[in-house]
Amino acid sequence: MEIIGYIAAIFIGIALGLIGGGGSILTVPVLVYLFSVNAVTATAYSLFIVGLTSAVGSLHYFKNNLVHGKTALVFGIPSIVAVFLTRAYIVPAIPTEVMTVGTFVVTKSILLMLLFALLMIAASYSMIQKSPSKATDDSEGQTFHYPLILLEGAVVGVLTGLVGAGGGFLIIPALVILSKLPMKEAVGTSLVIIAAKSLIGFLGESPETRMDWVLLLSVSLFAIVGIFIGTLLSKKIEGAKLKPAFGWFVLIMGIYIILKETLWK
Repeated sequence: MEIIGYIAAIFIGIALGLIGGGGSILTVPVLVYLFSVNAVTATAYSLFIVGLTSAVGSLHYFKNNLVHGKTALVFGIPSIVAVFLTRAYIVPAIPTEVMTVGTFVVTKSILLMLLFALLMIAASYSMIQKSPSKATDDSEGQTFHYPLILLEGAVVGVLTGLVGAGGGFLIIPALVILSKLPMKEAVGTSLVIIAAKSLIGFLGESPETRMDWVLLLSVSLFAIVGIFIGTLLSKKIEGAKLKPAFGWFVLIMGIYIILKETLWK
């Protein structure tokens, strides 16, 4: 199962490099179901893996001037604050047993996995749908809807803190629609935002969480190899064409997690 897990880590990186988002949403299921990591711990691990992988992937976009610094700051700051506070205060405050429905006990781990599954289903819809209309490549006419950008940045930060996903599927459409960024620049800017908020969110993790650094670094390494492969493939394959197929896969995974955590326990 671990071998399959490392192969899956490569594909997480490939997805990030090829379509700029969505790949990180597979990190928690890979850690939970293939590496047998507790769901709560897996969300913390995912922040580190996704953050480090996105940081490496963003270097290619920095090199090609495809990162919009102003947008990264406006969207990133509320997102970073939200994810840090969520990991430091909200996640530790969730009780071990949240509620009981009949004979079914909803534990903290089950709650986080169900939230994660719902996020995967939402992400799949975003990926299956056609990409938002591309903004003009002329950035001089850019307009910024600051209240909406700040609000979405905070919402994405809370979701990232709760379930450990990067949220690229939410960030990229927001950057294209609200900030009028060209698609490639939105992808590069998204990776920078994901890297910053995920790594800083990881720093907000409770000191009581035991970290398996060997697992963390090895999965991160395989994901980084994947993002290099994905970046190379992006020069030959249009990521937008693969996004719907990947979206259907994410949808199936989301439904599987709901069934596994509720009916197949």
